[in-house]
Amino acid sequence: MFNPDKVKIRQSFAAASITYDGAAELQRTVGKALLAGVSAETLSGRLMDLGCGTGFLTAELLSDNPRQSMIAVDIAMGMLNATRGKLINHNNVSYVCADAELLPVAASTLDGVVSNLALQWCRNLEAVFADLKRVIKPGGQLVFSTFGPQTLQELKAAWAEVDDYSHVNEFYDVKELEVFLRQAGFRQLQIESRTYVSSYDSVLDLMHELQAIGAQNVIGERSKTITTKLQLQKMITAYETRRVNSKIPATYECLFVQARA
Repeated sequence: MFNPDKVKIRQSFAAASITYDGAAELQRTVGKALLAGVSAETLSGRLMDLGCGTGFLTAELLSDNPRQSMIAVDIAMGMLNATRGKLINHNNVSYVCADAELLPVAASTLDGVVSNLALQWCRNLEAVFADLKRVIKPGGQLVFSTFGPQTLQELKAAWAEVDDYSHVNEFYDVKELEVFLRQAGFRQLQIESRTYVSSYDSVLDLMHELQAIGAQNVIGERSKTITTKLQLQKMITAYETRRVNSKIPATYECLFVQARA
């Protein structure tokens, strides 16, 4: 049973499944960097792609090893269907629509779990890591990327000039992730922070891209009031003062994590 926040997230990403690939350049860049940081031996055996989206990471893993046994998991059926369509010729991939906190997977049955820019949408990462520790075999690997607290700092600053509400979700930092992972029983932690800056012609272009990839979840979740057109325009005006080389910058802090079960 999904709670209301998860229903919104599921609906958001399901709606974005059609437009996702055309706008998810950052996700592809980070996904490639994530896989480049691990050896083929690290990610072998039976693997799960958690929060698979439209299947980019699953496809990348299969391109290196077409016989790789994979489970593609996403909270949105639309995303899973997009992944299935891409990988129609691979009969070694299973598809599961599920909540990351309640995986319908038997204990100690996976050699590894990978996840690319998906876990930041989970409301209870402690529960997620505990369940991942349950399903990964002892000695297996958890490899994932997630957003850090500096993500969309320009958008946060622009909204801060308009009102005192939090219009952009806060993301966990390195120390918090370390605590959650160790509490769940993971060891040999490696966490690296990298900063990526995307550029846009306008603030609305940024907002439209967030919507196209289903990430409008980061906007307005914490505010208890309705954002008016006037407030939105004030935010845009404040953001415009932050142009760099005539472009609107958007910073994304990405945390790359490896841990052993």
